[in-house]
Amino acid sequence: MLKTRVITAVVLLAILLPVTLFAPIPVFGALIRIVVVFAAWEWARLLKAGKNGSIVYAAIAGAVVILSAQLEAPRPLFQAAGVFWIVAGPYVLLRKPTLAAGVWRVFLLACGLVIFAACWHALIAARTAGVAFVLSLLLVVWLADIGAYFAGKAFGRHKLAPSISPGKTWEGAVGGWAAVMVVSIAAIALHILAPTLYSALAAQLGLGRALFVLTVLVAFSVIGDLFESMLKRQAGVKDSSGLLPGHGGVLDRIDALLPVLPLAMLLLG
Repeated sequence: MLKTRVITAVVLLAILLPVTLFAPIPVFGALIRIVVVFAAWEWARLLKAGKNGSIVYAAIAGAVVILSAQLEAPRPLFQAAGVFWIVAGPYVLLRKPTLAAGVWRVFLLACGLVIFAACWHALIAARTAGVAFVLSLLLVVWLADIGAYFAGKAFGRHKLAPSISPGKTWEGAVGGWAAVMVVSIAAIALHILAPTLYSALAAQLGLGRALFVLTVLVAFSVIGDLFESMLKRQAGVKDSSGLLPGHGGVLDRIDALLPVLPLAMLLLG
């Protein structure tokens, strides 16, 4: 399993890293569009749309992304996705409705089209702002995840959401937040690779408010992760798919990014 996981990670990095760092934005956009289509396919599968239904849904999601590229500004998409995560995200985690049935399934399939389009636009906007900017945005989620893993292993005692994801703890969440704060403060103070998400927030809002916004983003990275965990738990599966051997599915890798990307670009104004 470890060997498979490492091989998959190396292949993904060999594709994603050069495209992110060096490719023109249209090429970067095309690659992210492919990622979005696969994620949409997994989203539909978790909502039990059926084999053919999931393929059709993924195709529709790809078409929506292409058509939405004609928008003069993606801010309405960021706003719509933001409303979903701020309102529906916490509600679902607290009330735990059956997501793959009835009105909820229709609602989530419709919202998914907006969520995936908003994420695509957020990544394009971030990449347009610069390589360092898009990497710093992704780093918020990566640091929160890595910090949560190690802090949870070392200090985890109190379960964060035992009925949804038993392995997550409050201590881990705080550790992930602390990792983001340390790196963000260092990046702002030392002007590392500016402009980054951190320097842009500090310049626009001041240090205190910038750190508050980053705290909000960390919180929503956890909500995104737990939301997908709930989808998987209700669907009775461990991974969103087997597309990435050793890593699960595409959605497993980007679940925390789904709320963070549009919210970050929205909060930047």
